[in-house]
Amino acid sequence: MNHESLKYWMALKSIDGIGNASFQPLLDRFGSAAAVFSASASELAGVSGIGKKSAEAIVTFKDWDKILRQLELVNKADIRIVTYLDALYPKNLLNIYDRPAFLFVAGRLEKDDVSLAVVGSRHASTYGRYTTDRISRELALRGVTIVSGMARGIDSCAHRGAISAKGRTIAVLGSGLDVIYPPENKKLFAAISQNGAVISEYPPGTEPLAYHFPARNRIISGMSYGVLVVEAGEKSGSLITAKLAMEQGREVFAIPGAIDSASSRGANSLIKQGAKLIDNVDDILEDILPQLERTAAQPMQQEREPAGPEALAAADETHTDSLSPTAQKILKTLSGKKTHADDIIAATGLPPAEVLSALIILELKGIILQHPGKLFSLKKN
Repeated sequence: MNHESLKYWMALKSIDGIGNASFQPLLDRFGSAAAVFSASASELAGVSGIGKKSAEAIVTFKDWDKILRQLELVNKADIRIVTYLDALYPKNLLNIYDRPAFLFVAGRLEKDDVSLAVVGSRHASTYGRYTTDRISRELALRGVTIVSGMARGIDSCAHRGAISAKGRTIAVLGSGLDVIYPPENKKLFAAISQNGAVISEYPPGTEPLAYHFPARNRIISGMSYGVLVVEAGEKSGSLITAKLAMEQGREVFAIPGAIDSASSRGANSLIKQGAKLIDNVDDILEDILPQLERTAAQPMQQEREPAGPEALAAADETHTDSLSPTAQKILKTLSGKKTHADDIIAATGLPPAEVLSALIILELKGIILQHPGKLFSLKKN
C-alpha cells in the first residue's frame, strides 16, 4: 500500500471515537479509507458503530500536516506500515477482538511465524532470568518465534535468548518505534529488528503512556499460539497478558516458582487456575506441534526426493510417505553421524525456520536425535 493511501488510514485512526473495530465497517461501506473522507456526515453516521460526533469529526478533519509529519518520520526511520489487509499481517492477530487496523514495523514479519509469547516480571530473579533465557533459546532453536514486550527483566531475557540461538523474535512496544522504552534497550531494539521485528500500533513520536501497555499486551497474546508466564507477582502486568490469552482462546503456560517467593505468586496462581505447568520445552512443543507441522509442510517447488536407505530404515515405523517434503529432504541429508543444523540448512537449501521446525517434528516422532550444540543424527534402531 502506497503512502498516499496510508495517509488516510493514519488520519482515520487519529480521530477520537474511531477505534480499530470501526475500520472494517467503514471500508466495507465506502471501499477505501480515502473514500471515507469524501463521504457526507449523514452517510458516515449510517455506518454501524459511527455516531454523529465521529461522523462530523471525519468530515471536518484538518490535521493533515500532523499525519504527513508522521509519515515523514516513518520514511526516515525505515519503518513499514502493515495493514490488516496485507498478507504479512500476523494471521493470529486477525481473529482477535479490536485487532490493530495497522502496525508500524521495524524489521520483517513472516507469514509462517509460529509464535509463543514469553512474559514476566520486570524485577526478575536470577532463577527467572536463567530459566527465561534457556527456554527461549531452546524454543528458538526449534523454529518457534519468541514474542515479548522488550520491557526490563523477563521480556528482555526472552528476546536475548532467541537472539543467542539465531532465532526469530518479535517485540511489541507501547510507544512509537522511535521512542525506545526502556531507553537502555537501544542495542536490544537493533538486534531484535535484525532477527525479527519490533512492532507497535502507535505512530512515531508516541510516548510510552501507562494505558498503552494493557492494549499492547493484547497484541502480544493475540499474535501468539500461547503465552508462557515465567515469573510474576500478584499484580504483575504479565497476568493481564495471560488473562487476555485466555479470552482469545490461547494456551497459557507457567513456570512454577518457590512457594514463599512474592515474585512467583502470580505464576503459581495461574497453575492453580489451570495453566499448564512447564519444566521443559517439550511441554510446550507438544501443544504447538500441529502449528509447527503446518509450517514445515509448506509445498516446495522442486520435485520431492525420496529419503536415503539409512533414513528409510530409521523411519520405517512412521512411514516417510506421511512426512512433509521438507522432512523428506532433511532425512536425505542425515545419517548415524552427528550433523550440525547449519549444515542441514545449507544442504537442503531451505529457509532456516522451516528446517528447524521440521527437525523438531522428526525428533518428536522418534525418527532423529538431537545432541548438544545443535547437532542431529538419525535414531538407530
